[in-house]
Amino acid sequence: MKKTLTVILTAFIAMACAAPPTNREATSTNKAAETSVAPLSEAEATSKEKEVWQMIQKQDLNAFGAALTDEQIYVSSDGVRDKAATIKGVTGLTPSDVVFSDWKFIPIDNDAVVNVYTVKLKTTTDGKTEEGTAHASSVWVNRGGKWLSIFHQDCEVANIPPPPAAKTPRAAGSPTAASTPTATTSDIVANEKAVWAALIAGQFDVFESYLSTDSIEVEPNGVMDRAASVKGVQGFDFSKSTLSDWKTVRLDDDASIVTYTVHFPGQKPDTEYHSTIWANRNGKWSAVFHHGTPMSLPAPAPKTSGTK
Repeated sequence: MKKTLTVILTAFIAMACAAPPTNREATSTNKAAETSVAPLSEAEATSKEKEVWQMIQKQDLNAFGAALTDEQIYVSSDGVRDKAATIKGVTGLTPSDVVFSDWKFIPIDNDAVVNVYTVKLKTTTDGKTEEGTAHASSVWVNRGGKWLSIFHQDCEVANIPPPPAAKTPRAAGSPTAASTPTATTSDIVANEKAVWAALIAGQFDVFESYLSTDSIEVEPNGVMDRAASVKGVQGFDFSKSTLSDWKTVRLDDDASIVTYTVHFPGQKPDTEYHSTIWANRNGKWSAVFHHGTPMSLPAPAPKTSGTK
């Protein structure tokens, strides 16, 4: 992927010169919203998303900052950025010819919603104009009676090949004690690790049991519902994958988001940034939303004179 293009694809852009990623071992202790507010409708959520883009195009950084929660995070191909780095990253950048499409609206509960959409735009950097298209997602939450953006992630639209398939394909786990799903709780890091344990073991029925019936997954090659997510993971070899750099942010009393890094030895790129929203639905914690973004590959070194 072209790093310059990926970095500027969405409203929550974090340039490589921005502040370093936040410490993702800490867990946010912010309290859930205490002031009731009417649920955010799909039309209102779409309008708020477009307003944020307008703030960046107008370089109204005060308004932009006020639209974000204090614990806001942005996940891109460069990693995870906090609010300060997000604001610094958009300073001086003015996207043009922005076109939105394929909107999806996911209510998490009365105090949290997700916008998913595709954005196409042009931008000029150092006199060079480029075009790009990305899948983007934003989470809006009720904080003190105001709807603010707490999370954003994007990935450049691309037909990325899957990780190498296992030499001996695994069958879906049989209904034995070994493939019984782990009970999920408000410990969403433990929940996410259980998901990956099922993937590594090839227990795709167990993997499916962790997803809510209305779950949505966003990847460079598309936006998928629950059935497509389950189909998409089958045949992959997750056995060598490792997880690190965990960070959780509380959305409200019944929902939180976790971000982390996944390493796939032998894959290009071999590092991806993932995020999942877990929500308590009728007493059961389920994965409602997931977004994966491959790390930017470094640009090829320029050929020196005489190099073939």
